Amino acid sequence: MGSSSVPLKDELDIVIPTIRNLDFLEMWRPFFEPYHLIIVQDGDPTKTIGVPDGFDYELYNRNDINKLLGPKSSCISFKDSACRCFGYMVSKKKYIYTIDDDCFVAKNPSGQDINALEQHIKNLLCPSTPYFFNTLYEPFREGADFVRGYPFSLREGVPTAVSHGLWLNIPDYDAPTQMVKPLERNTRYFICTLTYVHMCNERYM
Repeated sequence: MGSSSVPLKDELDIVIPTIRNLDFLEMWRPFFEPYHLIIVQDGDPTKTIGVPDGFDYELYNRNDINKLLGPKSSCISFKDSACRCFGYMVSKKKYIYTIDDDCFVAKNPSGQDINALEQHIKNLLCPSTPYFFNTLYEPFREGADFVRGYPFSLREGVPTAVSHGLWLNIPDYDAPTQMVKPLERNTRYFICTLTYVHMCNERYM
């Protein structure tokens, strides 16, 4: 597969916080293998983390973080997935995609694997619509447009800063909510996700 056919191949890092061997990468291989991975190991730094062959990656643990940040290393949280923030810090790419080590590839209704990375890239490269909501959801999609009443002055959109979503199965609730709803599952997949923009205005926040 040539680099020209891989979207953002040289502009995107995949950051993965982990406490275990990364066997889960095998299911993501068709989507992740062309990209560079930054793996941040949580927990015991003397433990060896296994990474499947064929991936281009850097692996950091607590010792590496202490060495690089010195007395400021405590700003990187551990014993939770927030250690991924170190991956954000060391990445030199324009875009970052992050995923947990227990996320599995979902399938669409026809049984095909869903490439969530590709959809997030599409979201990031598509403008966002600030301040107003377009009831057709994706006005920049081919064949779509803005609905009546949407200000013409805002129809060019603004650059998208964050694409978040495409989450199936166990909802990403906080701990108390998960305890109250232990059996709840999300079974609806939406390619349309909420996108967040660079431009903000306090009146609309």
